[in-house]
Amino acid sequence: MFRFEDPIYLYLLLLIPVLAAIRFLMVYQQKKRLRKFGDPELVRQLMPDVSRFRPLVKFCLLLTALALLIVMVARPQFGTKISHEKRTGIETIICMDISNSMLAEDVAPSRLDRAKMMVENLVDNFTNDKIGLIVFAGDAFIQLPITSDYVSAKMFLSTIDPSMMATQGTDIAAAISMASHSFTQQEGVGKAIIVITDGEDHEGGALEAAKEAQNMGMRVYVLGVGSPNGAPIPVGNGDYLKDNTGQTVMTGLNEEMCRQVAQAGGGAYIHVENNSRAQEQLDTELDKLSKKEIASTIYSDFDEQFQAVGILVLLLLIIEACLLEIKNPLLRRISLFKRKAAVIVLLLAAVGMQAQTDRQLVRQGNKLFRQGNYADAEIQYRKAVEKNPRNAQANYNLGNALLAQRKDSSAVSQFENAAKLETAPLRKAQAYHNMGVICQNKKMYGEAIEAYKEALRLNPADDETRYNLAVCKRQQKNQQQQNQQDKQNQQKQDQDKKDQQQKQDEQKQDQKKDEQQQQQQQQPQQPQMSRENAEQMLNAAIQEEKQTQERMKKMQQPKRRSLEKNW
Repeated sequence: MFRFEDPIYLYLLLLIPVLAAIRFLMVYQQKKRLRKFGDPELVRQLMPDVSRFRPLVKFCLLLTALALLIVMVARPQFGTKISHEKRTGIETIICMDISNSMLAEDVAPSRLDRAKMMVENLVDNFTNDKIGLIVFAGDAFIQLPITSDYVSAKMFLSTIDPSMMATQGTDIAAAISMASHSFTQQEGVGKAIIVITDGEDHEGGALEAAKEAQNMGMRVYVLGVGSPNGAPIPVGNGDYLKDNTGQTVMTGLNEEMCRQVAQAGGGAYIHVENNSRAQEQLDTELDKLSKKEIASTIYSDFDEQFQAVGILVLLLLIIEACLLEIKNPLLRRISLFKRKAAVIVLLLAAVGMQAQTDRQLVRQGNKLFRQGNYADAEIQYRKAVEKNPRNAQANYNLGNALLAQRKDSSAVSQFENAAKLETAPLRKAQAYHNMGVICQNKKMYGEAIEAYKEALRLNPADDETRYNLAVCKRQQKNQQQQNQQDKQNQQKQDQDKKDQQQKQDEQKQDQKKDEQQQQQQQQPQQPQMSRENAEQMLNAAIQEEKQTQERMKKMQQPKRRSLEKNW
């Protein structure tokens, strides 16, 4: 497939007919002036060294060289570059739960963002492995087929959001079943299915799917994200998701179910918290899998073809320089030398035009970023990072592009990379400042304060960072006071409930004592119960027993999943 990367430059080809028309007019005027001197044939005899056709040929050569130069600037590209490589590694498919319950913030910044950070770190640790990505909620579909293209994996990962799923819920069985049929057919390669979820399985069948995957030679690892205590699900504007009765939904991590699925799949269960322990455990478990040489097909961008066009331009210029307008070459040596100098300049210019470097990609990304096209700018920055991972500016600008798209977790990772690679104190301080802003917006005040302090150590004159640090400290203090107040209120409520319960128990005991005393007093005078009263009491007891059994049967009936359960 042939294409031009910058086709807008092809409009310069309109100069070719314009220059040809100007040349025609100049030749016409020249002939008109020659006629004033006398007969044209006599004039030509007086100039025997002048050629009639060589100037036209030289002009055509220059015009052709100019047209090819314009084509070269438009960057012709042909086909895709496909390379087949053999690597030693494993195959991993990640099944990520993107139901609404993954928006809960019982782990910072949220369950979903924490899962994305873990997957991104996992991809960064991969070298010769293959990875695939499946997202699921009430249904499951393949987000990224198994591949060795880690840049594409990160790009697809950053676009994941619960709004992608039309059917909410959590169907772990469907995700595991789809993953088990998405690996390559190569045998002897370690194959791992990593399920990242909060364990609220609304559909069932996860244990059976995990056992089937193990029988097919795969290992199922479950990463449980969240807290067993539960947390509300934010829906924006400071509000939380509510069920049909108007009660706030509290979603908690079902660790027992996660352990059972991992055990059935022959893998391990790992609880994800606000630290790197889960990442280390997962890397250790994956290292246990057998590795084998696997074939990988790598797809890259279109190949640049400007080199061939540049060679044609040089050949045409050299021919034009060697072709003189007069028949005696001894009289044109100086002119030939001057043309050689022009040829050398053009040669150096053509050699200077190379395939895109990481700096050129950064400049293209900056142009797109200024235009507000943050998604395309992100792609250019990622290409620059792929070409040169130690380019601090590319990592920093990539963080800004991700931040503009509200991909906060990925942006923090890029700012951290930029801060490690950057040597200029001011740019390094700006990276820490941006990390502080993200953490402050996520109400992670402790991390934000540390980032702001690091930025001020590098750039003490930054008043904006100093102001943000003061605001963040005040917000942290208010948060601590609010937490302490909530804790005190909770303790007070618990104490009040305890006192009330104790009071009720005392009242019951006093009432019981009074009833016993009354019974003791009335016992001698109590008349014998009649037969009719005894039958009435027996019928009432039987009726009450029937009602109790009916209620127990209703409670024991299996509950079917309702479409109204959207988390």
